[in-house]
Amino acid sequence: MRTRVQTVLLVFGVLAVAAFAVPLLLFTASDRTQQLVLARSSDLDRFASLMDRAAATGDTSAVTAEALRYTRLYGEPLVVTDTRGRPVVQTGGMRAADPAVARLTEAALRNQTAHPGGALRPWSRGPRLFAGPAGTGTQVSGAVVLRADVTAAASDVTRSWGAVLAGTALVAVGCTVLARAATRWVVSPLRRLDRAVGELTAGLPAEQTPPDAPRGPRGTASVGGPPELRQLATGVDRMARAVTAALEQQRRLVADTSHQMRNPMAALRLRVDALHTHLRPSGERGYTGVNTELDRLETLLDDILALATAEHRAGELAVTDGPAARCDAAEVTLTQYRLWEPVARRAGVRLTAEAPGTVPAACTDRELAQVTDILLDNAIKYAGDGARVRLRCAAEGPYAHVTVTDDGPGLRAEELARATTRFWRSARQAGTSGTGLGLPIAEQLLTGRAGRLELAPARPRGLTARAVVPRARPGGGPR
Repeated sequence: MRTRVQTVLLVFGVLAVAAFAVPLLLFTASDRTQQLVLARSSDLDRFASLMDRAAATGDTSAVTAEALRYTRLYGEPLVVTDTRGRPVVQTGGMRAADPAVARLTEAALRNQTAHPGGALRPWSRGPRLFAGPAGTGTQVSGAVVLRADVTAAASDVTRSWGAVLAGTALVAVGCTVLARAATRWVVSPLRRLDRAVGELTAGLPAEQTPPDAPRGPRGTASVGGPPELRQLATGVDRMARAVTAALEQQRRLVADTSHQMRNPMAALRLRVDALHTHLRPSGERGYTGVNTELDRLETLLDDILALATAEHRAGELAVTDGPAARCDAAEVTLTQYRLWEPVARRAGVRLTAEAPGTVPAACTDRELAQVTDILLDNAIKYAGDGARVRLRCAAEGPYAHVTVTDDGPGLRAEELARATTRFWRSARQAGTSGTGLGLPIAEQLLTGRAGRLELAPARPRGLTARAVVPRARPGGGPR
């Protein structure tokens, strides 16, 4: 928003400055051109008067002397002719026989004055020709053609334009500074609002106003900006504090419940184990069922706590700049392979691993190990006896991939879309242990590191689960 508002203000400022500067530039050029025309027109009138007097007296010495003196003084040649176009005086190498001079002379003898058109510009070069008749309005006694040098006039235009453009640049800089200041003033409450919303989204404590912060007329914290935005930011702050408190209480409830339930469950398990020696053979089946349910309940509590922790961590990393994380995904992959290979062998599953070289990943080794454990546990558990599971780590573009592929029954298309839903399990897996929280936990861990979890069918059969995380830069952090 700040960029857009600032751009609009700057465009408006540039247009306003241009609307002022362009006419001023044109006016200065036109004014200097008019001065040149008036000055040379005055010179033409003077020589026309001298030529008219010479035609009346027959003595051309005065006009000749004045023409030579003019050329020596100003360096501008001229030609004065009689009524038949014959030259009376020619100075500075200018000749009456020149085609351009001849055309202007003929026009002047027809009582026509010729002035060059077009305003001067800083880049104007070359002479300009002026012509006028000598004599009265009813009787022409000769013609005067003058070749004027516009270099000095063009230099004056250049200096005038430089002053105008310098002033325009100063005004533009002032407009830029004012636009940035006004934009910062308008957007400052929105920045605070954005931080509050981000912290609210992550479930972090909302930003608290320092006790010594400046206060407004109603006792509220003064943060700058328009009153409407300040009021909005204050309202969002209050809402953020209320909602964040509710979210924090909810997280504590999950964590405290998971923790507090362990004590009675441990006591219950001890009592059940103590009763085992007093059970009749007919109660053995019930005893086994109770232990199984206790194991399932403990696993469920562990997974719920792990999911709550993963979601909270993902929210933190989404809106805050946490410490740079880096690990070698290939090393983590091989370590987890060594841990899970005996488990897979006991389950009748053949587990292989492939992790060539070093694959730097922008996450912690603990997070990646937890995700890999979840993917391997699912593959070994659901692929079935005699299945093959392949664990592979590789770098592809800006991402590091850890892929687990099995040749088990896999999942149908409609099941793949629900696989990361909490507590969801396929109807074909009803007889196996599990809580349906493993893949949601893995997805949250990867999302927190700007990664993703990809599930797709394997060919010809089975399931491919791929954990994708950004590769780490040499100094740490994602590429």
